[in-house]
Amino acid sequence: MVDHDRFEDGWMGVDFDGTLAQYDGKAGADEMGEPIPLMVMRVRKWIAEGKDVRVFIARVNPDVGDGSEEERKVYVSNCLRAIEGWCLKHLGKILPVTHQKDFQMIESYDDRAVTVERNTGKILTMGREFDDEASDPIGFFLDG
Repeated sequence: MVDHDRFEDGWMGVDFDGTLAQYDGKAGADEMGEPIPLMVMRVRKWIAEGKDVRVFIARVNPDVGDGSEEERKVYVSNCLRAIEGWCLKHLGKILPVTHQKDFQMIESYDDRAVTVERNTGKILTMGREFDDEASDPIGFFLDG
């Protein structure tokens, strides 16, 4: 169950590629996928409720990628402009964009995320099919 009282003091991170917009595994700086309706609907609702929602995307990390530092800066700048345009068109508002989480991030929505129960290491949800017994490498060591 989500504790909605926490939202007053932090922000919600929504991954862009594969969560908010379609993603096929490759994209240039100005290539943004088509919106994923269910997630767009959620984000629009959160915005209407006054929640602090931010786009979370690795493509705007200036320290990763090919080319010189200057080429990476241009890539990130072009990417940011494209994401802002996408947000305005599909969400009705330009959202803050980041590639980093911080202590104020209270939730993260991401197609690659695995939810782990705090302070236990117990896997709660997976982003793909997962057979806990057969696929968990830790179980092998604990059972043996």
